[in-house]
Amino acid sequence: MSRLACPYCYQRIDGSRLWYQCTGRGSPGRKGCTPAKDEARANLTGFREPVRPSFPPTSKVSFGPSKANCPTCGAESGIRACPKCHTPLSSNFGASESPLIAMVGAKGTGKTVFLTVLAHELLNGLRRRFGADVRMTGVDRQALIGGFVGEVFSGQQLMPQTAATVDGRQAPTVFEWRQQHRVANMLNRFRTTFLSFYDTAGEDLNSSDKTHDLTYLGAADALILLLDPFMIQQARNQIQLPKEAVRSEQPAIDVLNRVTEKLRVQHSIKSSKRIKIPVAVAFAKIDAFFDVLGPDHPLLRVPAQSGPYDETAGQDTHEQVKALLHQWGADDIDTHLEYNYANFRYFAVSALGSPPDYASSTIDARGVHPFRVAEPLLWLLSQFNVVPRQRQR
Repeated sequence: MSRLACPYCYQRIDGSRLWYQCTGRGSPGRKGCTPAKDEARANLTGFREPVRPSFPPTSKVSFGPSKANCPTCGAESGIRACPKCHTPLSSNFGASESPLIAMVGAKGTGKTVFLTVLAHELLNGLRRRFGADVRMTGVDRQALIGGFVGEVFSGQQLMPQTAATVDGRQAPTVFEWRQQHRVANMLNRFRTTFLSFYDTAGEDLNSSDKTHDLTYLGAADALILLLDPFMIQQARNQIQLPKEAVRSEQPAIDVLNRVTEKLRVQHSIKSSKRIKIPVAVAFAKIDAFFDVLGPDHPLLRVPAQSGPYDETAGQDTHEQVKALLHQWGADDIDTHLEYNYANFRYFAVSALGSPPDYASSTIDARGVHPFRVAEPLLWLLSQFNVVPRQRQR
């Protein structure tokens, strides 16, 4: 039995017992099913557009038949769907373990910009680097992120803030990562990994009640936590920021506390234990501190952009960010992570590569040149052996 989290509704499901979605073609003497609102899909994902019905497999054989007949209209279908939310799934889903990676951060952290640039990196540089077939799935979110990529990379325009969720439900961004793996040093096999990123509105983390509504955190196998250094007083004092750049007064430690509480409750972690899922703690907008750090600062040394994930460089970055936190008087963040998480790592990233004009929401005229944006994801993928890692001497 393959117990996976659906990348759309975050419910745990049996990957060997997926449902089917009717094609609506009908069969001799029977009219095809017409699209209608699917209450389960609406309740679990917020998707309310008319769709054709879904139905369970009739076969009791594990990894049942590739096709099945709709019990209503008799149409043959090979479209697999989640048994919980009825969202169509890729034909490759359920064949292997797929980590559900959640992404959270407070209001104004830049999550949507980060995710947009990360999507561009996945579909271009990272795909080539690891020889993977990477594609975005989910029509609605694909169109939305595609539009954002155009705004950022071509239009040089920041997108509006993410709308707050309704009952904790919003469409995630899902990628399918497929590549070859060697088995027993002899045979090549294909392995498909599904990456689901949920871009929550910052307002959803402004209170404990709203945080508890975000069910995807409880299903997360790994977490990218974006923190805004502008919310650290001593860090903010080192740079000149326009008033438009400070979009929240929410202390980073408060957001971190709420996320930790949610994870403890949903994963049933005792107070005497640490949370075991890997957490990439990424400090965004580091470009604002380039001049303060100076060109020779270790954080400004970008690791090799080819080959396996560089574990040694990652550990060095972790220590450098940790030192910055203590310099900024934000050691409470480090203490909280040390006492509550068994596996976390710090990162310093910039999705744009240089500060935007916050007043006009426009990007630097030189364009987008991401700084270490992919590293949090690569470290997490290396934790699940999706990408290789190595230690450099």
